[in-house]
Amino acid sequence: MLSIGVDIGGTKIAAGVVDEEGTIVATTTRSTPATDPELIEAAVAEAVAELRTGHDVVGVGVGAAGFVGSDRRTINFAANLSWRHRPLADELEQLIGLPVIVENDANAAGWAEYRFGAARGASHMLMLTVGTGLGGAIVLDGRLVRGAAGFAGEVAHMIAVPDGQWCGCGNRGCLEQYTAGTALVRTAKRRAATGDPAMGPLVQAAGGAKKEIDGPLITHLAQQGDPGARELIAELGRWLGFGTASICSLLDPDVIVVGGGVVAAGDLLLDPARESYAAHLTARAHRELTPFVPAAMGNRAGIVGAADLAR
Repeated sequence: MLSIGVDIGGTKIAAGVVDEEGTIVATTTRSTPATDPELIEAAVAEAVAELRTGHDVVGVGVGAAGFVGSDRRTINFAANLSWRHRPLADELEQLIGLPVIVENDANAAGWAEYRFGAARGASHMLMLTVGTGLGGAIVLDGRLVRGAAGFAGEVAHMIAVPDGQWCGCGNRGCLEQYTAGTALVRTAKRRAATGDPAMGPLVQAAGGAKKEIDGPLITHLAQQGDPGARELIAELGRWLGFGTASICSLLDPDVIVVGGGVVAAGDLLLDPARESYAAHLTARAHRELTPFVPAAMGNRAGIVGAADLAR
């Protein structure tokens, strides 16, 4: 039984035909016309029509960044795409002629890791996606947790520092402001601007232009052994572990899966996260430490998870 998964990003729509084992058997991409909801839907329909040629599919799952209603049909708000209370599943079903479900992109990726990836065999999973922002997905007793309004799993907007760094959501001190790629780059640029000698190799690698410092560059230098870059990655990891300890006091998962672009740093990120998590975990002396493991599905996760949820 085949289904189609669609991963709608800010610049690219990626879609694939997926079988019951989570294997992608065909793919296609389109650019994302982010300012026009109808054009986005037309691009999705076009990608699905291409993939249906030669494949008998039973439904379509769409993963998108934003607040998806618990009915899995409506996108209530998407910061980077032009959706406001948009009945996306209804609109797509009229264009495609197949059943459609809509899921938050982090939930879709998390479900893929739970079903086919790093958390396969677990009963309770927390997934954290550390990229430009911080995403989260929760599976408890084998069920994806969505909450009453579909907003569950938004770990990015837990308050980590009261009255701390302003967040794009309008609050201050959200965990995302200390654990995501934007925080990594912001800290690096701030320290470089003060003339911190530890940031010298990073500035040099950026061609002498502090504004050119970005997450992949920091990760690359850290992997090459640069102490300043490693310190930046470790600080991010410590914040990640700190936040995860609070989440685990509530959820008590079997496994913590960490994905996203920043996880390319591997144990340079995960070891400090593990240490900070252990230091802040409630009742540490009376429980096993939950393992932190890197995500296994990579860029396939959104497509595979959305397709599997549709099936």
